[in-house]
Amino acid sequence: MNILASLCALRGICAAGVCACETLFPCMTDSQRLGLTRLMDAPRSVLVCLFPYLAEKTPGNLSLYARGRDYHAVIADALAPAIDALADRYPQNHFRILADDSPLPEVYAAACAGLGVIGQNGLLIHPEYGSYVFIGTILTDLLLEPTAAAPAACLSCGACARACPVGLDKSRCLSALTQKGGALSPEEETLVRAHLLVWGCDLCQTVCPMNTHAKETENPAFREHLIPSLSSADLDGLTRRQFNEKYPDRAFTWRGPAPLRRNLHIKEESDT
Repeated sequence: MNILASLCALRGICAAGVCACETLFPCMTDSQRLGLTRLMDAPRSVLVCLFPYLAEKTPGNLSLYARGRDYHAVIADALAPAIDALADRYPQNHFRILADDSPLPEVYAAACAGLGVIGQNGLLIHPEYGSYVFIGTILTDLLLEPTAAAPAACLSCGACARACPVGLDKSRCLSALTQKGGALSPEEETLVRAHLLVWGCDLCQTVCPMNTHAKETENPAFREHLIPSLSSADLDGLTRRQFNEKYPDRAFTWRGPAPLRRNLHIKEESDT
């Protein structure tokens, strides 16, 4: 069994491909390239894996991606056996798991590896699972044959831009805004007050026609023990440590309870 077939056989992965590192370098900043070489002296290839996460679209105030187990942990757990197998097979080479918090332009890498197309909202869109996918990568100094890029393209219909309150302006993205630490400006408070969620944002995904028939995940990590919503009562009196203990392995815990409390308070003020 080849490397990609082995990866696709792992639990939770719907697709895998290979992108050459040199393909990514032109779209990386000097800081990103430096960060990459700090992770590995001479990286040559990136193995890219997709993890679908869409479960039931029940009402709630947390983004769909944050309702199940923290995807960073899910990806690390899923790819760990692959790393061990690759290290045994190629003892002279190095392998490193990365998920989201890396210098790699992961969406571009996934598109270059043929796993989907990049939408106007900057998200990867897989033919079957739509944009409801997490991206996990394995950085390596092993030279691998790149997989072919996908022939399809985003419909460029503009639905995501029309639905986004900030017109897909990344510097004002609502998902990032809800996770921002500290006090918000009056304009930011207005955006949060009008927003449906207190953590993350799904607007550009839910209106995308390429997501209309997106398949749901079969991964229990993203289907079971879901938390669709949080209230002020859920967070009252919790220290950061207590918050993490109450909600272990969740993507919404990395900032602590403060941003969630702030966002809930802003919304509650508007209701009075």
